[in-house]
Amino acid sequence: MKQVLILCTGNSCRSIIAEALINAELGETIHAFSSGVAASGRVHPHAKKTLQIHDIWRDEYHSKKLETLIDVHFDLVVTVCDHASQTCPISPGMTEIVHLGFEDPNGGDYQAFELCFNQVKARLLPYVRSALT
Repeated sequence: MKQVLILCTGNSCRSIIAEALINAELGETIHAFSSGVAASGRVHPHAKKTLQIHDIWRDEYHSKKLETLIDVHFDLVVTVCDHASQTCPISPGMTEIVHLGFEDPNGGDYQAFELCFNQVKARLLPYVRSALT
């Protein structure tokens, strides 16, 4: 099974949404993790609600620091915000790091999170599928 890391700054919105979507849609062959370069320690309530409405929320999803995944080998690392793209640590080995930026829904209403969900589904899922299968 291939493994992908979705990296954001706070690991509270975009990266959690991406992790859940990949695991729900591509979970037969790809396992996703998410992390933050400066993890907030919480999942935004609107992100959780979005995933619950789409029936892909898992209680195991939580905001985590990158250091907690240091021993995991990733086949692909995707940064989903500009800050994470600029501060992403160099990964060991030949792991490909790509940037697919999405607007931060934090500070917006629930619809901003639904829009983020749809954009991640439309852009990130096809990329990960083609890169890792």
